[in-house]
Amino acid sequence: MLRFYLKHQEEVVTRRTQYDLNKAEERTHILEGLLKALDHIDEVIRIIRSSRNTQIAKEGLIEAFELSEVQAQAIVDMRLRALTGLEREKLENEYQELMEKIRQYKAILADRNLLLRIIREEILAISEKFGDERRTSIGFDEYDISMEDLIPKDNTVIAMTKLGYIKRMTVDNFRNQNRGGKGIKGMQTIEDDYIEELLMTTTHHYLMFFTNTGKVYRIKAYEIPEASRTARGTAIINLLQLSPGEKITAVIPIHKYEKGHYLMMATKKGLIKKTPITDYEHVRKTGLAAITLRDEDELIEVKSTDNRKDIILVTKFGQCIRFRETDVRSTGRTSIGVRGMNLADNDEVIGMQLNSQGDYLLIVSEYGMGKMTSMGEFTSQNRGGKGVKCYKIMEKTGNVIGAKAVNMDNEVMLITTEGIIIRLSCKDISVLGRITSGVKLMDLKDGVSVASIAKVREKSEESDPKNEESGAEEEPEAKEDKE
Repeated sequence: MLRFYLKHQEEVVTRRTQYDLNKAEERTHILEGLLKALDHIDEVIRIIRSSRNTQIAKEGLIEAFELSEVQAQAIVDMRLRALTGLEREKLENEYQELMEKIRQYKAILADRNLLLRIIREEILAISEKFGDERRTSIGFDEYDISMEDLIPKDNTVIAMTKLGYIKRMTVDNFRNQNRGGKGIKGMQTIEDDYIEELLMTTTHHYLMFFTNTGKVYRIKAYEIPEASRTARGTAIINLLQLSPGEKITAVIPIHKYEKGHYLMMATKKGLIKKTPITDYEHVRKTGLAAITLRDEDELIEVKSTDNRKDIILVTKFGQCIRFRETDVRSTGRTSIGVRGMNLADNDEVIGMQLNSQGDYLLIVSEYGMGKMTSMGEFTSQNRGGKGVKCYKIMEKTGNVIGAKAVNMDNEVMLITTEGIIIRLSCKDISVLGRITSGVKLMDLKDGVSVASIAKVREKSEESDPKNEESGAEEEPEAKEDKE
C-alpha cells in the first residue's frame, strides 16, 4: 500500500512541478518583452502613438523588436508607471527570481532522487503538523448493516409480459414434467398480453433492462416485488423511469463489472456489437445510452463475455451461424455495431448463444416442436455469412421461437402466449441432426403458440465456479415470433 502511495505522490509532485515550470516560462517570456521595451521606450512610444489602432501597434512592435504576439500585447497593455526606475527594478528582480525557479524546476524533473527528496520533506512536514494520536476509534457496530444484507441470496425467476408487467417468483413454483405435457398456469394476463421475458437469476444480481430506444436501466432483482405464480405482477413503469413509447426489448442479469469482460449485443436485423462491460457500470436512474439502433431494428439479446467465446446466432427461418467473438471489434456504448449475419428476406435473428453455455443447441419452434443438436455440428466461419441450416421448418412446426445452449443435466421452461409454463429435462429431448424438426415438447391448443424459453438455474449451480462465467444460465429469453 505504501508503495502505491509513494508512486502517487511522485506523479503528483512531477505534474505540479511541470505546471509551475510552464507558468514560470510563460511569465519570463512576457518579462523579457517588457524589459526590451523599456530599453527602447522612446521608439516604443513613437510606434504606439503613430498607430491608428492596437492591432497596427502590435504589428509595428513585433516587426521592430522581433517580439512574439504575447509580448507585443503585454507592451501595449503596459501602464505608464512601469516607466519609473522603481518599477523597472521590480521587473528585473522578478525576472531573476523566475529564472532561478526555472532552474530548480528543471533540476527536479531531470533528477528522480531530487524528486524523492522533496516528497520526503513534504511527508515529514505533514507528519510533524498532524502526527498526533487518533482521537476516535474505528470499530464494527453490530447494528451497522444495510437492508440489503437482510435479504437472502436465493435463486429466483423473473417474468415480464409484452405489455410491461413484471414479477419475481421462486424456482420451486415450477415442477419438472414429462415431454409433451400441457404445462401449468404461470401468470394471469390481460387480453392480448403474454410473458415475453423469462429468466433465472439470484435476488442480489443486477438486472439490466435494454429498451427499443437503445437505452439501458438497472435495478437489483430483489427490488422487483415478489408475486405468486398466477399473479399479473407490477407495471415496469413503476420501477423504471421509462420515456413515453419506450419498451423493454432485452434483459440480462449482471453480478459484477470486471475489466476484460464485455457485453455482446445482437439485433433482429443481424447486427452484433461488443462493448466493455465497465462502460455500463454507472447507470443513472434516468437510463444510459447503450446502443444506436437503425430504423425498424431492435435489440433481441445481450450476453456477458470474456473475448474467448464463439457466438451463435439463430434465425426464425432455421438458419444458424457460429463465429469467433474476436472477429467483432470492441466499440463504444453509442455505436451501431457490425454485421453478424447476412439474413434472407423477412428473416430475423431470434436468439444469440455462446458455445461455452452448453454442449448442445436446443431449438424450439412456434408450435411446441423442438430438438437438441450437438455443438460440434456447427463449425466456426467468418462473421457476416449466411450460416447453415439448423432446423427444418414445416407447417406443423411453425417458425423457430427460441434457442438455448444446454447440457444433458439442464432443465428448460417453455411458456406459451396464454401464460402456460412447462418445465422439461433436457435428457428427455431427442438429440438430432441439424436439418430436422425434432419432437413434440409441449401440447398446445389451437391459436396458442410458444412465446419464450428459459434455462433453469438451480442453487447447486450458484456455488460452482464453472457456472459463473458469462452468465450462462442468466440470459434474456427469446421473443415472440412477430410474423
